[in-house]
Amino acid sequence: MHTRELGRSGLHVSTLGLGCMGLSYGYGPATDREAAIDLIRAAVERGVTFFDTAEAYGQGANEDLLGEALAPFKGRVVIATKFGFREGDPSLGLDSDPARIRRVAERSLKLLRVERLDLFYQHRVDPTVPIEEVAGTVRDLIAEGKVAHWGLSEAGVQTIRRAHAVQPVTALQSEYSLWWREPEAEILPTLGELGISFVPFSPLGKGFLTGTIDATTTFDAKDFRNTVPRFAPEARDANQALVDRVGEIAAAKGVTPAQIALAWLLAQAPSIVPIPGTTKLHRLEENLGGAEVELTDADLRGIGEALAAIPIQGERYSGRSAQMVNR
Repeated sequence: MHTRELGRSGLHVSTLGLGCMGLSYGYGPATDREAAIDLIRAAVERGVTFFDTAEAYGQGANEDLLGEALAPFKGRVVIATKFGFREGDPSLGLDSDPARIRRVAERSLKLLRVERLDLFYQHRVDPTVPIEEVAGTVRDLIAEGKVAHWGLSEAGVQTIRRAHAVQPVTALQSEYSLWWREPEAEILPTLGELGISFVPFSPLGKGFLTGTIDATTTFDAKDFRNTVPRFAPEARDANQALVDRVGEIAAAKGVTPAQIALAWLLAQAPSIVPIPGTTKLHRLEENLGGAEVELTDADLRGIGEALAAIPIQGERYSGRSAQMVNR
């Protein structure tokens, strides 16, 4: 596994990380703990050194899981976690009060079983707390040795600039994939200018780009995709054309659609580090294979032509969740 530098921090991580949310939260019942630990450790054995979690993924349960799983690999892996929701519960709304940020940091240190948080993101921008105040609080935590680097998630361009002016931002984590390309307009150029890395979550379109989901697929009652407009049956039916085209390109290269989707992301900029998530070992191995796929200029042109010809249907968030992005 090759590595990439996060921002201009000197912090190098594996080209692909592992998003761990789905092991505890969001897609239905939590994965059996021992099976989840085995999967995380299998990722390390295969060269993954970058793991993503958050207080909000089961109100600390996911952090505790990673803390146990990665304890034998201290100094060899980078763990990113996040603050920003009231009581660690997204349903209760946002909370980036400085005192709350400090409490989350202290709890995360304990749950992750580390002396310093490698990367500490604001999970969503809190409009009630000036971003300068948030950045200043994290700057103090960095000075105290409790945090090494910090980042933002789903923040807008002006917020990124204001935050970066107080304490340099190492990474922005937001959604980016073949079927969500909005960051290309303003976010990616701004990050390039400021020397900030981009960490795309849902690089496989929450599973849709793998080709294993269609209009007839049903999700667990606790799966958040049930509330996502882009996953309504009629939207999935309309968007199937993109998956079919990606599948054709993948077949021609002898790889899988997921590997094409990840290789395409990696080809967009050397500062991009996707964090696909999975609960299955064979999917982990498939995803990691995407880092070895080389797309030619002709391949990239073909994918670009397909994207231009197939408009994507459905919003990626609904309700309050939609209001929490690009602030």
